[in-house]
Amino acid sequence: MAQGRQVIINADDFGYDPAVTEGIRRAARGGIVRSTTFMVNTPHSAEAATDTARLAVGLHLNLARHAPCWAGFPPALLERGELSEARAAALPAEVVEAEVHAQCERLEALLGHAPTHVDVHKHLHRHEGVLEGLARAARARGLPVRSIDAAMRGALRARGVRTNPHFVGDAGAEAYWTVAELERQLAGLPEGVTELMCHPGLSPSHVRSGYAAQREVELATFTSRRAAELVETLGLELVSFAALGD
Repeated sequence: MAQGRQVIINADDFGYDPAVTEGIRRAARGGIVRSTTFMVNTPHSAEAATDTARLAVGLHLNLARHAPCWAGFPPALLERGELSEARAAALPAEVVEAEVHAQCERLEALLGHAPTHVDVHKHLHRHEGVLEGLARAARARGLPVRSIDAAMRGALRARGVRTNPHFVGDAGAEAYWTVAELERQLAGLPEGVTELMCHPGLSPSHVRSGYAAQREVELATFTSRRAAELVETLGLELVSFAALGD
């Protein structure tokens, strides 16, 4: 791995909603976002797949809503035929493993290539069964997985799965990535690879979301002149999960 400070600026939720997807495209075309993760089981996934220019694309594993991709998903574990965030914590590892494979296959069918990595909508791999099933599938496919803290990082590495050495990002009542916060975080990055999770986008047009206007603030941040200046003046290298190696 190269020395220095490398940053994976990953925009979550590609394919979640048409306006969100378009915002991520703008963050890549006119800003510093270079990586995204794709929700492949939404009503808007196929349209999103038509344009991924300038983006390295991973899988945004969705166990929180919409129908599963695995044809054998046990109906008793669904809620009115759909995945449910409330039920995700109790999913058996073998079910998660099969669904990860199915969602990866769906991404490959849509894009014509494998995902760069996997992360999880709502960070549901905080639950042991989800983490175990995801790790099995990721190890089999040779894919890195996002870790959000030291405990998760250790658990993934113990299972033979590559993961980001450092992580920063959140989403709440207020927009997380303002220009001031981006400047503060980038200035303090450690050596090595850091994943910066973000949610730039236009306010959702089809989906009700608690993170709506906040996405537009983040889009403005990552397409600002100051963002590009920070990358240059701090000597940061913008990379994808490929920087983690094999």
